Amino acid sequence: MTNKQVPDLNSGRGILMVLSGPSGVGKGTVCTALRKSTMDLVYSVSATTRAPREGEIDGVNYFFKSKEQFLEMIANDELLEWAEYVGNYYGTPQQFVEETLASGKDVILEIEVQGALKVKKKFPEGVFTFLLPPSLDELQNRIETRGTESEETIRNRMSVAQEEIQLLEHYDYAIVNDQVETACRRIQSILIAERCRQVRVLHKIQKWMDEV
Repeated sequence: MTNKQVPDLNSGRGILMVLSGPSGVGKGTVCTALRKSTMDLVYSVSATTRAPREGEIDGVNYFFKSKEQFLEMIANDELLEWAEYVGNYYGTPQQFVEETLASGKDVILEIEVQGALKVKKKFPEGVFTFLLPPSLDELQNRIETRGTESEETIRNRMSVAQEEIQLLEHYDYAIVNDQVETACRRIQSILIAERCRQVRVLHKIQKWMDEV
């Protein structure tokens, strides 16, 4: 896989970190830990039609919408991406992401694989990271431990997970989520490395040379 070319980054523009992976891999847990340890990283809240799980808060974990409300958002072109997954809709409100990046703040977007590939078409300058389970057996165990899905839903999720893992080649980085703290440190390291890429600092060097 060849290195992607980052197009025309604006001076001071934030980085869009897109984190995705199969259901049950721990994306939400990792993002929650990142929000506590990386204060300048802004979490993009997605919209969904699925029912809230125990402890989830509207506007914090997701914007919980009815199917009718979600379809209206699609019709009004208010979503950066959206996808239907195992009978529910998921999507990313576009305005929040655009305004936050323009302000110079980094945004982490936690979405399913279908949505991530759509975002990549609109934001090729984004940083796309795939969160992997230690094994498929461990992934199934995590889903079963939730106690919120039927056996049929679990089988569907595992089937979809195997298909999604095969799309790993479309991502820039892959992280195995064996320990949440370790996964967080690796994501933080990726953001540091991305900020040091020459294409992101070239405008500063050019400014120096113009002033000579």
